[in-house]
Amino acid sequence: MAQTQLQAAREGTVTPEMERVAERENRDPELVREQIADGQAVIPANRHHDALDPMIIGREFATKVNANIGNSETTSDLETELEKLHTAVHYGADTVMDLGTGSDLDEIREAHIAHSPVPLGTVPLYEAVKRAGSPEAITKDLLLEIIEKQAEQGVDYMTIHAGILAEHLPLTDGRKTGIVSRGGSIMASWMEAHGEQNPLYQVFPEICEIFAEHDVTFSLGDSLRPGCLADACDEAQYAELDTLGELTQVGWDHGVQVMVEGPGHVPMHKVAENVERQQEVCDGAPFYVLGPLVTDVAPGYDHITSAIGAAMAAQAGAAMLCYVTPKEHLGLPEEDDVRAGLAAYRIAAHAADVGTERPGARDWDDALSEARYAFDWHEQFDLALDPDRAQSFHDQTLPGDNYKQARFCSMCGAEFCSMRIDQDARADGKMKSLEEDEGTDLQTSPAAEVNRPPVGTHAAGDLPPMADHEGSDALEEASDD
Repeated sequence: MAQTQLQAAREGTVTPEMERVAERENRDPELVREQIADGQAVIPANRHHDALDPMIIGREFATKVNANIGNSETTSDLETELEKLHTAVHYGADTVMDLGTGSDLDEIREAHIAHSPVPLGTVPLYEAVKRAGSPEAITKDLLLEIIEKQAEQGVDYMTIHAGILAEHLPLTDGRKTGIVSRGGSIMASWMEAHGEQNPLYQVFPEICEIFAEHDVTFSLGDSLRPGCLADACDEAQYAELDTLGELTQVGWDHGVQVMVEGPGHVPMHKVAENVERQQEVCDGAPFYVLGPLVTDVAPGYDHITSAIGAAMAAQAGAAMLCYVTPKEHLGLPEEDDVRAGLAAYRIAAHAADVGTERPGARDWDDALSEARYAFDWHEQFDLALDPDRAQSFHDQTLPGDNYKQARFCSMCGAEFCSMRIDQDARADGKMKSLEEDEGTDLQTSPAAEVNRPPVGTHAAGDLPPMADHEGSDALEEASDD
């Protein structure tokens, strides 16, 4: 049977995926292998995902960003979901999770796997509820059947809500917002109805065997994450975390890669505490955090409230950030929401990498600053995290081509532009000239790919015509391509 990345790394083998990751991160392949072997990093790479360009998640590597997409009962359309995939990857998502709960889940999932260059994650419990008709009707056999099917389809990592146990449920009684995780609420409902332990916990070894066969990575779900600041770091959250630490060891014992999901809503002064506790309890397994949101008062702006916590979490050691869009708590995100959420989180991830002094991370900042001081507008746009947005804002007031050579923008105008005044003073000898250097060469920067422009990699032409998605035969052909 083929090895998992973890098994190969433990035996001293540097796989092609590890070689590719080392190239993208500008790191030694042996370091990549060691981090995988020790469980400190993961390469989500299902053997059946042919379109994948491998990437790595771990605190010793560039901070990664996940984007959630997916349909719902009220919006379900294959073309729309593929456009969401394109938008997410185009604007810099390192992984994408399909959290669909609507119709045509298999068709959409297979299309995503056929065309996504980034790892695809799912939550198989959602499909189990769809198939069973209610949380209470779910069976262990159904869970295993769905997990195995999704693994065979090529899903790279799955959120498994196995850490919430029956004895944890009373610990949530004093919360303000109860259980806010979809998967957590489903499992709690099942346990209350059946008077049994969490079925995912019961069949966890069998799930490990499926994952090992296809090299699927665990994303251990935080079913009891806090849904508001008042519930952060409570007994329920940390009791589940202890169970996730135990499950991490079980996964590793089966040769399966593991990362662990985290909160949630956490006040700023407790963000680092959450990361440090997870790293200790889970023996350094990569921490994948949603936000965390550092205030609860800004519906419509939660991409900002959460990006603040995300930057702090990444600086403290979180390896991947799950983006939050402006629609959080309010509605299903659309294309502009995905774009805004990814921009906020790419900023958070990059700021953390600069703050932790990742090799070369600041080179991007320096290159853009040099272009800004030189009034090289085209270079500024090209180096921007979102080039189209940067140029659009500039051109709203100064659209002419002649303004692309101007030594000012519309905020200060020519007379009050500080950089122009500074340059003129230095040119006239009134101030000392700046030290001249050759500038920052991003082509030779040691930074990882995600810390060099362009952030996005998914051109519109990468998506085949929609006709290619009609019928399973076409999907199989597209996958083979």
